[in-house]
Amino acid sequence: MQPSPSSPGALSRRTMLAGAAALAGATATAAATAVPAQAATTATGGGTEAVATAASPAASPASGRRPKAVVFRDVRPFGAARATDLVVVDGRISAGPAPRGAKVVEGGGRIALPSLVDAHIHPDKTTWGGSWVSRKPADGIADYVAQDVELFRAQRRPVAERAYGLMSHAVARGTRAMRAHADVAPAYGLAGAEGVAEARERLRHALDVQIVAFPQHGVVRTPGTAALLERAAREGLVDMIGGIDPIGFDRALDEQLDLVFGIADRHGVGVDIHLHDRGETGLRAMRGIIDRTRALSLAGKVTVSHVFCLPGLSDRELGSVAADLGEQDIALTTVAPSDSLVLPIARLREHGVRVGLGSDGVRDSWSPFGNADMLHRAHLLGWVTDVRLDDELAECYRVATHGGADVMGLAHADLAPGAPADFVLVRGECLPQVVVDMPRRDVVVHGGAVVARDGEFLD
Repeated sequence: MQPSPSSPGALSRRTMLAGAAALAGATATAAATAVPAQAATTATGGGTEAVATAASPAASPASGRRPKAVVFRDVRPFGAARATDLVVVDGRISAGPAPRGAKVVEGGGRIALPSLVDAHIHPDKTTWGGSWVSRKPADGIADYVAQDVELFRAQRRPVAERAYGLMSHAVARGTRAMRAHADVAPAYGLAGAEGVAEARERLRHALDVQIVAFPQHGVVRTPGTAALLERAAREGLVDMIGGIDPIGFDRALDEQLDLVFGIADRHGVGVDIHLHDRGETGLRAMRGIIDRTRALSLAGKVTVSHVFCLPGLSDRELGSVAADLGEQDIALTTVAPSDSLVLPIARLREHGVRVGLGSDGVRDSWSPFGNADMLHRAHLLGWVTDVRLDDELAECYRVATHGGADVMGLAHADLAPGAPADFVLVRGECLPQVVVDMPRRDVVVHGGAVVARDGEFLD
């Protein structure tokens, strides 16, 4: 999390996150085609669904059951000029004809785009769906942490209810997966992680979720936190162990990293560390993370979030760090907070570094802003990096979809045969225009099933 302005001169999310990084890169758009199904319309209560009559294999040889098939008719993958049909069989895009009896969903010429991935969000802290909260001035992370506790104790709705409301809203905006950071500290115990886990279970049909045990109050400076992190990992409650500014906030570089990496290594979970420290302080912490990743053979299981020490480095310095990150397959996430603090995504990708985009906090004690809409976040990424070309705008969308999928270890939902059938249908002309105009997500599909319509989540 990062702070937000409350009074002149006070630290804020924007002032703590404030300079210039450019996003460049080639578009990762693609087009997918499928063989149209011959369908006969039936009574469907809305005129949007039908039953296909195309002749094709009626059952799966392995199981003897009939494949679960849906045809999304008259859609334009990635804004293609000509509409086609997307055939989905057992939750994946199919290149073949629709099996007999396939359900048909009319696309009405809408653009089909991959669903989005939120690689960094804090759903346990949110007040989403509740009464307005007036925020107070704060002068640093410690003040915000204290206000977190006050807000937590004042909430009448449990974490599970608030998190579910926000996470289901994210689904309605086209999110297929998210990495959710939940505060773990003596002030809460494991209530945050348990609440997010409960919301995840309710949404398992519509959203893939990884949970990070996040020590917002510090691993070392707050006694009892390390034991809670260990317990969360031991009980299988979380997928990753977090950390926060080992030098700038915890003031215990080696002790914090040894604790965090030790827990992850013992229990076979990943690591995702918030790193807001800038300059040499941040780079020292990054070197410590790289060294431990290498020593414990945790390549591919470590993520560093925010990473404000990288923007502003000389090209040579950035290249050196990026090479080490790429070698150890350490992923990074950004929330595109400002032009000076957004990660240099294109340069990092030259070294094979996985970079995802996240929405961070949403209407919590740190800030009244946020909406868990990753299309809006892709729009903000383009805004803060001042892009204007079509391929640059398309790249912003790629970071918000495939970039986050790479960070979470998920297959790309790229509409190609065999890909997960996770996509959105929107009205628009082309992908760059969608990124700029952010149209309503008319239909959201997860695993081949419609999970949201007209901006509303379907329970």
